[in-house]
Amino acid sequence: MKLIVGLGNPGRKYQGTRHNVGFDVLAKLAGLLAAPGAKTKFEGEVTEGHSGGQKLVLLWPHTYMNASGRSVRKAKDFYKLDDADLLVVCDDLNLPTGRLRIRPRGSAGGQKGLADIIRMLGGEEFARLRVGIDRPPPGWQTPDYVLGRFDSQEQSLIDPAIDRAAQAVMDWAVDDMTAVMSRYNAKAD
Repeated sequence: MKLIVGLGNPGRKYQGTRHNVGFDVLAKLAGLLAAPGAKTKFEGEVTEGHSGGQKLVLLWPHTYMNASGRSVRKAKDFYKLDDADLLVVCDDLNLPTGRLRIRPRGSAGGQKGLADIIRMLGGEEFARLRVGIDRPPPGWQTPDYVLGRFDSQEQSLIDPAIDRAAQAVMDWAVDDMTAVMSRYNAKAD
């Protein structure tokens, strides 16, 4: 069993924002897995599906980005999972829009949702899949940028990245991490 967490903020106000890319990837993944409708649990929404014989639990924390760790901790403890069975999907300002980077562990790299999960779990030994949203343009404040929506040019990059990220999650659940990193960390075509 694997726990896949998509980071974002709950509510219509935040739908389609750069900061909610993790939620978008999980929504795409849920569709690919033909997962049933999500149920409220662990201060978030949860559904389950299967890929390659592996059970995947999908979690959308509703604790808001900066308190994501609370929801993740509850789910991880409930299912009695090791950190190695956890993958967190989030946005990343340090990657060009649409670029993916999957790693078996690492620092928060400035991502506050990841930082809270690291704090709540007491370590960095869980996988993360970052989806690039690029840096704010000159004159933009970071909070305004991450809570803003993609323009049409960015959307043309992020839509295929969401598709690739959902596939990367399914591959991560059943494949060797080195192979998955090689496949998805390369620049998209």
